[in-house]
Amino acid sequence: MVFVLVALVVLALLASVHRYVWRRFVGDTTAPGSTLRKVGTVAAFVLPLLSLGAMTSGRIGAPFWLQQVLAWPGFLWLAALLYLTLALLVGEAVRPLLSRVLARRDAAAAARTTTGTGTSVPAADGTVAATASGTRPRTEELVPAGPPRPATPADRTPATAPPAEPEAEAVRDAEAAAQAETEAKAAAGAPGITHPSRRLFVSRVVGGAAAAAGLATVGYGTHNVLSGPSVQRITVPLAKLPRAAHGFRIAVVSDIHIGPILGRAHTRRIVDTINSTSPDLVAVVGDLVDGSVADLGSAAEPLAGLRSRHGSFFVTGNHEYFSGAAQWVDHVRELGLIPLENARAELGGFDLAGVNDIAGETEGQGPDFVRALGDRDRSRAAVLLAHQPVVIHDAVEHGVDLQLSGHTHGGQLWPGNYLAELANPTVAGLERYGDTQLFVSRGAGAWGPPVRVGAPADITVVELASRQA
Repeated sequence: MVFVLVALVVLALLASVHRYVWRRFVGDTTAPGSTLRKVGTVAAFVLPLLSLGAMTSGRIGAPFWLQQVLAWPGFLWLAALLYLTLALLVGEAVRPLLSRVLARRDAAAAARTTTGTGTSVPAADGTVAATASGTRPRTEELVPAGPPRPATPADRTPATAPPAEPEAEAVRDAEAAAQAETEAKAAAGAPGITHPSRRLFVSRVVGGAAAAAGLATVGYGTHNVLSGPSVQRITVPLAKLPRAAHGFRIAVVSDIHIGPILGRAHTRRIVDTINSTSPDLVAVVGDLVDGSVADLGSAAEPLAGLRSRHGSFFVTGNHEYFSGAAQWVDHVRELGLIPLENARAELGGFDLAGVNDIAGETEGQGPDFVRALGDRDRSRAAVLLAHQPVVIHDAVEHGVDLQLSGHTHGGQLWPGNYLAELANPTVAGLERYGDTQLFVSRGAGAWGPPVRVGAPADITVVELASRQA
C-alpha cells in the first residue's frame, strides 16, 4: 500500500513538472494549431513514456535490445527534464525584469514620438495654445496693427454662426488630452492593457535561454561519463599498519554500472585506467552491473584483464541483487576476481574483509560482520570493502581501521548531492568515525541517465601509510 502511494505521488509530480515545462516551452511560445505546438505537445507525451519504459523494462524482463532502445532517450530525457526545469525556475525571476525593461523602452519611444509630432499656432494674444498632442491653434487670429478702417454694411450685418463659447472649447481640449493620455499609457504598458507581442517575445527569449542552458548542461554531463573516469590519489595513514606495508596501493572502483547504455567499451576503459596505475590490489566495491549475466556477461569480460600484485577483490552492491547476485558472483570468479561474501583474506600487512550489501537481506544474504571480522586478530590493521557507507557504525564496532565504499555516486546530478547527504554519512571523500576512517568513491559509471554534473567519475588509488614508517 505504501509503495502504491509513493508511486502515485511520484507520477503526479512528474505530470506536474511536464505540464509546467510544456507550458513554458510550447504553450507560451507557439500559436494554437501551429506545427511547432503540435510537435511539442506530442513530445510532452512521448518522452515521459520513454523514461518510464527505460526505468521498468529491465525489471519486467523485457528483451535486452528493447532495453537498449529505450535507455538512451528515456534516461537522457530525465536528466534534461531536471536541468530544463531548473533553468526555467531561474527564468521566472528574469521574466518580470525583462518585461519591465521592454515596457520602459516602449514608453520612452512613445514619448519621443508624441513630442515630435506636435504643432504650434500663435494665439490672438501672441501666445501658443498647447494641446495633449502638441499645440493647437486657437480660433482667433492676429490682426495687423494699423489705423481703423470705416465700418461697412457687411460689418454691421450679424454673423450667421455665433462664436465658440469658452466652455465648449475647454471640453474639446479635455477630450483631446484624455485621448492622448490613453495612447501614451498603452504604449508604456499601463496595468490592465495587454501586449501579446511583448509577452510572446519575453517567453521566447527566456525559453530559448533556458533550453540552451539545460541542454548544454546535459551534454557536458554526458561527455563526463562517456570519456571515462579520472584517477584520484589519496594517502590514508593507519596506526596498526606495519612498516613493511607502507605505501601499499589499492585501486578502488565502484558503481561501474555495466548495462544497456554503458557496455563493453566502458568496461575496457575502466580496466585500462586501473592497470595504468600499477596497483598492488584492486577493490571492486559493488554495483558492477544493471542486468543479468545472460545479457551483460560479455560486456563484463574485460575485467579478466585487471592486473595487480595481490589480485582483484569484489563485493556485491544493491544492484547486483536486482540482477541475480549469485550468478554474478560466480561469473566474476570465472573472470579472475575474488568475491568476498562476508569473508576475509589475510594479506602480508593487514586483513582485507568484505561484506555483502544490505540489499541482500531480502534473500537472506545480507552483511554478516561477525562472520567476516569476528574471529580476527585485532592487533592487525583491517580494511573493509562494503558497498554502502551506512554500515560504517558496524565497522566501528568491529574495530575496522578503514572502510572502502561507493553507492552514492557523489550525488551524480547536482543538486542530487544534497539528497545523498540525507541518506548517507559521507557522500564522497575521506572522513573519520571514531577510530575508523571511511572513504567513499564517487564511482566510475552512472546509473539511469549517463550524465554526471558536479560529481565527476573517478577511480581512486588509496595509498596506505604506516605511522611506524
